[in-house]
Amino acid sequence: MTDTAPLTRPQLRRQLRKARRALSAAQQRDAARGLYRQLAQHPLFRHARHIALYLPNDGEIDPKWLIREAHRRGKHVYLPILHAWPRTHMVFQRFEAGESLRRNRFGIAEPVVNRKRQRPIWALDLILLPLVGFDEDGGRLGMGGGFYDRSLAYRSRRTTWNKPLLLGLAHECQKVERLQQASWDVPLAGTVTDSAWYLAAAEASQGPT
Repeated sequence: MTDTAPLTRPQLRRQLRKARRALSAAQQRDAARGLYRQLAQHPLFRHARHIALYLPNDGEIDPKWLIREAHRRGKHVYLPILHAWPRTHMVFQRFEAGESLRRNRFGIAEPVVNRKRQRPIWALDLILLPLVGFDEDGGRLGMGGGFYDRSLAYRSRRTTWNKPLLLGLAHECQKVERLQQASWDVPLAGTVTDSAWYLAAAEASQGPT
């Protein structure tokens, strides 16, 4: 998908969500395995101790194999949780295999709130985050709620501390030629699909191995 410049962000968002939802169950399973192969042995994943991921929704590429691999290696895995109030606030809470989940107001599974298991976002090493659309320059189009952008807004005020590293996870059909970024959009170090890496930032200059 390339010639998307005439579309508005809402139009593009609808188009790309439709494309990923159109993937069959078999295609989704193959994509999850491909994503695992792309990332599991990469230094950016291997060296990270505190990793945030997500549980898939709305056709998002599934990182379940990476979650299992992180747990197998003794890494700390975190999932996003939406606060009841303020409703625009998101935190990251440690998640263990087999832990009970609940549905948030968007119908997305998340852990039951336990403040003692939460970790500040700036203390994470790596966030593997979902997206609706991406380009090769670190641009990310999200679902429109702005939860990640608000949680990561502090990065624009820091010049020497830029943790965590941000990598988007996506299907190839979510790639666009160029995204128009708003002032509040937080750029990614790159995006990983089931078949390729699209690196955009110096901190991810190691590239895939």
